[in-house]
Amino acid sequence: MRFALDSSHTDFADSIDSLLAKSDMPAVIRSWNAGDTAPGLKVWQRLAETGVNGLIIDEAHDGLGADAIDLVVAVEQLGRHAVPGPVAETIAVAPVLLAGAAPERLSALAEGALATVAAPPRVPFAVDANAVELTLLAEGDSVSTATVGDQHGSVDQARKLFSVTAAETLGDADAERAFDMGALATAAQLLGLGRTMLEVSTEYAKQRKQFGKAIGSQQSIKHHLANVAIGLEMARPLLHGAALSVRDGSADARRDISAAKVACGDAAYRASRIALQVHGAIGYTQEHDLSLWLTKTRALLTAWGTPSVHRARVMESL
Repeated sequence: MRFALDSSHTDFADSIDSLLAKSDMPAVIRSWNAGDTAPGLKVWQRLAETGVNGLIIDEAHDGLGADAIDLVVAVEQLGRHAVPGPVAETIAVAPVLLAGAAPERLSALAEGALATVAAPPRVPFAVDANAVELTLLAEGDSVSTATVGDQHGSVDQARKLFSVTAAETLGDADAERAFDMGALATAAQLLGLGRTMLEVSTEYAKQRKQFGKAIGSQQSIKHHLANVAIGLEMARPLLHGAALSVRDGSADARRDISAAKVACGDAAYRASRIALQVHGAIGYTQEHDLSLWLTKTRALLTAWGTPSVHRARVMESL
């Protein structure tokens, strides 16, 4: 099994990274937190122009017809920049559901419309239903549009949760595959978040001085950051391996996705804990950009399947 990405993948990742780096994402996220979604929606429209929204939508419906490897490569970059909005839902979950239940709606997604999905009991709420064009409810294998109800709190202010109720029935779809794709995309986001927190913490450790010396010169700080780096690098092959399993239709794809979700979640969580220790209490204040990555990491750990759910799926497969 080949794990190395080719130049088309790296070039695509670099183009997304460059686009988001120029978008002042901390300011965009804070606007989204405050209820002003306009700057975030502009970012999403620019992403749609690169083809991100239509990655796994077939060409007949104006998508790219790409595979799961392209998906995780792109979504990792969205995680790196903590892009607000229903990332996994729009790019990975809704396309799978609509392909089965209402393929005529796929073109709108590919062109930049945002979608969110609730799939109780594992995904009880729809993320950012106040900022999307399409809200879906998957109950069993039945898919319907949904009416948005009450808002619920989230540890991540850029991840608003809403109760939904069924409206118009669209048809049947493979809800289990949609759940798996949501878990795969969330794992990619977590890996990207972890990478950014490692980079920010390493840079801070080089600059922050105590008693006339950079704190990064301390052996304990070096060891902690090295352990974070190892965790992230060990999670990456599991993520790419899961994407390959999905692409190739492997019978072990579900197991591989769960393994990737657990590994990427653990690695990102360790990165968040060490980042907070390196920065001290200032890292958790809303004024510091690190807080935007910390809270999103904590929220995504349980999105599209808790760690216990995915560990159980791995155990069942052994």
